[in-house]
Amino acid sequence: MTVAISLKVHEGLVLAADSASTLFGVDPSGRPAVINVYDHACKLFNLYKGLPIGGLTWGAGSIGHAALSTLSKDLRRLFMGSDEAWSLDRSNYTVEQVADSARRFFFEETYMREFKDRPDKPSLGFLVAGYSAGDDLPEEWKIEILGGNCPAPTAVRQRGETGIFWAGEQEAIARIVKGHGTGLPRVLAELGVPEEQIGPAMEQIEQRLEVMLAAPPMPIQDAIDLAVFLVEATIMFSRFSPGAPTVGGRVDVAAITKHEGFKWIRRKHYFDAKYNP
Repeated sequence: MTVAISLKVHEGLVLAADSASTLFGVDPSGRPAVINVYDHACKLFNLYKGLPIGGLTWGAGSIGHAALSTLSKDLRRLFMGSDEAWSLDRSNYTVEQVADSARRFFFEETYMREFKDRPDKPSLGFLVAGYSAGDDLPEEWKIEILGGNCPAPTAVRQRGETGIFWAGEQEAIARIVKGHGTGLPRVLAELGVPEEQIGPAMEQIEQRLEVMLAAPPMPIQDAIDLAVFLVEATIMFSRFSPGAPTVGGRVDVAAITKHEGFKWIRRKHYFDAKYNP
């Protein structure tokens, strides 16, 4: 599992993710089981060095033998290369165009080639976020592959809106932000609430219980602190909940602002930087 967060305020965007990668298999009785959890997966990327564009992934950690971290760097090389079918014009691009190209690369060029004949197609999500050339406001575009289908990228929110987007492990952040667990609609149904009343009831519950943690004028440092808190809260929730701790490892964080561009705030390396200047 994963927790992936995009937090948008007036000053910019913060992207954050954990580092856990879960290996699934079958136990001796043939039932699905968690075989291992690795703590060093990379799920956050700069999609063009020097440009304010980031990528965030959740779901499957690889496509075939290629890790999403390697594929994201392959895509970055295409964006920064000379192939006109992929390269970005630094002075004239949009985040939506970047998301369209990311969908074409991950889904059409890579995922379908690997999984088109498999009935058990894995789910995969990818967020492209940042600033279009010359724009004053950041954008977030979501790409999701579910059941082998991948619609066109969709905007997470309207251009001028702010807020928190999260994907992967939902439970901890839902309880913190929305004030209830993800299983509440099921509980209402089990208690006898008519199906047609559950939706309106959930709207009322969320209006009354939701906590507006991400205020639009929040300084970018406070947005960073909030994103880290939400990831770390999910990690601890996963650690102490029954079952394998499928969210964990170090927290990677990047901030994207109009004037500073893409900046790493926390970033793990498998090598020591002092030996690799």
